[in-house]
Amino acid sequence: MTNEIKHQNAQIEDINIFYRESGPADAPAILLLHGFPTSSHMFRHLIPLLSEKYHVIAPDLPGFGFSSALAHDQYEYSFDGFSLLLEKLLDGLNIDGFYIYLMDYGAPTGFRIAARHPERIKGLIIQNGNAYDEGLADFWNPIKEYWNDPANEEKREALRWLTSFDATKWQYTHGVERVELVSPDTYTFDQSFLDRPGNQEIQLDLFLNYGTNPALYPKWQEYFRKDQPPTLIVWGKGDEIFPASGAYPYLRDLPNAEFHLFEDAGHFALETHLHQIAGLMIAFMDKNN
Repeated sequence: MTNEIKHQNAQIEDINIFYRESGPADAPAILLLHGFPTSSHMFRHLIPLLSEKYHVIAPDLPGFGFSSALAHDQYEYSFDGFSLLLEKLLDGLNIDGFYIYLMDYGAPTGFRIAARHPERIKGLIIQNGNAYDEGLADFWNPIKEYWNDPANEEKREALRWLTSFDATKWQYTHGVERVELVSPDTYTFDQSFLDRPGNQEIQLDLFLNYGTNPALYPKWQEYFRKDQPPTLIVWGKGDEIFPASGAYPYLRDLPNAEFHLFEDAGHFALETHLHQIAGLMIAFMDKNN
């Protein structure tokens, strides 16, 4: 069956990348990139809906899910590093052109790939993933303080609560109108990985490294303006981490983008609006093949 999900592993240098793969190998490919604090698990229900017609690849970033989670003093966790690893994964799978779904941490990872290789990108699907200063609102203030004073242990410790169960649950439920649609499996599963010994330090390192992204926003925006990749924007309006103030600026540089703002969805919009988003994605990719 084409929509069976295979659970695969690829050894790239010293890192094992776990990924979910489904769909015909000769079909157009789509790379699904997850955010914090989740993994490819966030796509568990989306993958079967896409894989009847598309070759779906959904990796776990290092430090997340079932990919390697080496101690933070043994591996440099960075969005630059993530993007290079994923390029090697795609090359190993002989995937050249592909669509890319960018969410949360997946956005700065995927935009690095797209800006380096615009010729490989068949289209962007952006879901609560930021590329504009307007999208870094009040939630980011204590994180920005850490960026500005990285040697300050108090600034680092002030962010540790973001790896707690309450914070993980909040990410899934905040801004969601129908919370009963959010399965507790989601935040419980994610927390089980966050609670692994040493994983909090990995995440704190990544909070710091996220500070490398705003300096690249102009480069990514130049890519949008110059290459005009086909773009679908699907955004949960209730998200406080990446609010809608970060969604609208895309239209300045991508005036032909298809834009959908879900009033009653939050950060993890797939949990409450799976079929609406999947339908939009399939129609978008069908149109642009």
